[in-house]
Amino acid sequence: MMDAHEIWITIALMTAATVITRASFFLFARVRLPAGVRHALRYAPPVAFAAIVMPDILLANGALMSDWRNPRIIGAIAATLFFLASRHLLGTIIVGMLAYTAARLWL
Repeated sequence: MMDAHEIWITIALMTAATVITRASFFLFARVRLPAGVRHALRYAPPVAFAAIVMPDILLANGALMSDWRNPRIIGAIAATLFFLASRHLLGTIIVGMLAYTAARLWL
């Protein structure tokens, strides 16, 4: 069990870590990253999104659901194809949910 002194040190350190990470864009604004690093950082948002979404699509109760009749996979494929064709985000969500719902009802 932590005593009050350790709790306050922990709170102070976590506050400092939060402020530093959130203020790093201002603190290091003049630092120029190498072109390779900047190019690699462009892929961070899609990779993070895939890491969050793909397990929900492919896993059920911790087991891989690779069957083509998985409504989540059908919805994800439909949404992906629509987005690649149109680049319309709201339409992608609607098409993906419609395909998922249809697959759930008919499969």
